[in-house]
Amino acid sequence: MIKKVSRNEMRKERHERVRSKVTGTKELPRLCVFRSNTNIYAQIINDEEGTTLVAASSLENKGNGSNIEAAKLVGASLAEKAKKAGITKVVFDRGGYLYHGRVKALADACRDGGLEF
Repeated sequence: MIKKVSRNEMRKERHERVRSKVTGTKELPRLCVFRSNTNIYAQIINDEEGTTLVAASSLENKGNGSNIEAAKLVGASLAEKAKKAGITKVVFDRGGYLYHGRVKALADACRDGGLEF
């Protein structure tokens, strides 16, 4: 019997596979993305200490734009907060999501805001 696997279960497997190789340090923290149906969340994490250094989400800046526009705002907000915290370089963890649409918009906005990855 063939077991049906949902898209989200496949995403979680991809995320676990990537997380086994990608970790954030104090010098090079991890930028992690979570995407729900209605919002997008991003945080910069130091995995050695298990602390979130900077976080931003589309809940903070509710606009009447599209999801991609909201992702751009989150990316710009995260980059601005990271600059204030003294963070310039990060490792990008897309959370198992395809690098397309909202995830790409967030990453591009972070790069435009001055983050390097």
